Amino acid sequence: MKPTRPKLYINLYWHMHQPDYRDIVSNEYVLPWTYLHAIKDYSDMAYHLEANPKARVSFNFVPILLEQLEDYTTQFKQNHIRDPLLALLIEPDLAGISYQQCRLIVNSCFKSHHEKMLSPFPHYQRLLQLYQLIEPISDDKEEFHYLSAQYKADLLVWYHLAWCGESLRRNNKVVQTLMTKGLSFTLEDRTQLFDVIAETISNLIPRYKALMKSKQIEISTTPYYHPILPLLIDFKSTIDAMPYAPLPKYARYAGGQERAAAHVVAASKYHTNLFGQLPRGMWPAEGGVSNAALSLMAEHGVEWAATGQAVLANSLLKSQMGLQDKSEYLYQPYRVTNGKEDILCFFRDDNLSDKIGFEYAKMHTPDAVSDFIQTLEGIHKANSNEYAKVVSVILDGENAWEYYPYNGYYFLNELYAALTNHPDIEMTTYSDIVDLYQSKEYKTRGISAPALSQIAAGSWVYGTFSTWIGSKDKNLAWDLLCAAKKTYDDVMLSNSLDANQLKACERQLSICEGSDWFWWFGDYNSSDSVASFDQLYRRNLINLYTLLQQPVPAILHKTISAGGGNADNAGTMRRGQV
Repeated sequence: MKPTRPKLYINLYWHMHQPDYRDIVSNEYVLPWTYLHAIKDYSDMAYHLEANPKARVSFNFVPILLEQLEDYTTQFKQNHIRDPLLALLIEPDLAGISYQQCRLIVNSCFKSHHEKMLSPFPHYQRLLQLYQLIEPISDDKEEFHYLSAQYKADLLVWYHLAWCGESLRRNNKVVQTLMTKGLSFTLEDRTQLFDVIAETISNLIPRYKALMKSKQIEISTTPYYHPILPLLIDFKSTIDAMPYAPLPKYARYAGGQERAAAHVVAASKYHTNLFGQLPRGMWPAEGGVSNAALSLMAEHGVEWAATGQAVLANSLLKSQMGLQDKSEYLYQPYRVTNGKEDILCFFRDDNLSDKIGFEYAKMHTPDAVSDFIQTLEGIHKANSNEYAKVVSVILDGENAWEYYPYNGYYFLNELYAALTNHPDIEMTTYSDIVDLYQSKEYKTRGISAPALSQIAAGSWVYGTFSTWIGSKDKNLAWDLLCAAKKTYDDVMLSNSLDANQLKACERQLSICEGSDWFWWFGDYNSSDSVASFDQLYRRNLINLYTLLQQPVPAILHKTISAGGGNADNAGTMRRGQV
């Protein structure tokens, strides 16, 4: 009798990440992306799981994102809003606001994907058309004399309505009423919308906790402030996949191993305090791995990690294992060991992941879901041995959906339904696979995790670190950080700061070590987006010197990168391979 082919395991792994948008000196938010993605994407992603109780997926929440969500919740409870754009939504006297506040409104409230988030709403379109009539005189403060308090109120409301997730639009009466009303919004209208935002954000973490407790989802973590661990540990890890890449002038990031460990330990502690259990898995920032980085995670109790397909291909070549057919090498975890601790590493199916991220938004939902399922069926059908295949689909859980009709509402509903009802496909989590591999019956259940003798250093973007290092602007940003770290180390040795000052300095250094600053530097990004992150990165470095009570280098008042790529509604935060 022919043996039964094992099921195909599918792990949808949604990565949730925003850097810290707060200025440590003023404690105000400089950019609004955390709360906007919260009411649109984080809320919708929870809703789809609540609406499809048989679906099982994995989420990764970066601690600094969760910390900001908790901070917004605290702001709502204390009735003290430190996000200037959100505060303007409930400003009683929009006629009396400052020039800077007016500019914040008009500079912010058209930053969305126009095709899917502005064009569908005629009243919102009219607001843009009206502004375009006076925009030619935008260099003159007189421009704002043409914008009435009512115009500003309507623009603020429509911007926030456009950023509301589809689950709010379909289920929240306040949102529905305001969208029907369309114009002439009152302070009461604005306050009601603000209350919806407050309730949605305040309930987010409890909703994900409930999904986790019901075992419908697994939640993993990332090193706290999202640094690229291999680069903190050793700039030369760049050379693994980019042998001729120029490196920063500084030979290394001083104390990088200790700093990398600090991010890992802080993430584990924060996750445990928030969710009541240790994280079993860790998504290294941007899937950035190396032997040293994976060993560090394993040493701190991390059982599994994940990265990109190109990293696996480079690793197999480096290990002289050869490249078999994709179905023979990609769809299984690998065991990585430093001789003492082991960690299971999963690798992203770039084709399926990028289809969700970039292609399916342009297709009719039934066709997109059918293509996804047929691809999985092909992988399953090609499996001729006793081991089950494990397919890892990993992508951003926040940025793709604004390119879909209705924020991906129909796509996610139909995708989850198709997967949960398929006889040969089982939705699972990474810890499920780890448990199965570690169990006594793993051989009979068909899980294979061959040893991988070497990991090629790289990320999920091209299998390299080119997005964060190796070009003029990115290397300059690293050199500025290295110089700041040298000053930091000198001050630490002087014992001139008290305990609270030391804590503030360490936190600010951690913020500067995040990956996002380096990602945005380069001419492939739009000038507006680069300018925002360039300014915020330099502000963070300036704040570090200030906290250290040291002179601020003049170079930090000069632009690092000008950008120059095509602006796709600049500011929408769509990122390269995520």
